[in-house]
Amino acid sequence: MASGTWHGHHWRMDWDVLEKGHRWENPLMGWQSSADFMQGTHLNFNTKQDAIDFANKQGYEYFVQEPNERKIVPKAYANNFLHSPNRLKHIRTK
Repeated sequence: MASGTWHGHHWRMDWDVLEKGHRWENPLMGWQSSADFMQGTHLNFNTKQDAIDFANKQGYEYFVQEPNERKIVPKAYANNFLHSPNRLKHIRTK
């Protein structure tokens, strides 16, 4: 399995990006700058209720996005070599 479940047990609070971006281009280096100091920051909580309580205490408007259910399909390397009555699959490597 390529994607594990480590660090997948917490709830995360993100902030919305400001409208119109409030961005400008730095004249010296050409990089984009922003006045939005909350952009790219987030907070992690152990439970959903902790995150909701924090948002209420700070007076933030919030919405809760429930995590997607993962559908794990069992796979086996041996299935690559099972016989099937269809035409053989020819895979070009170059």
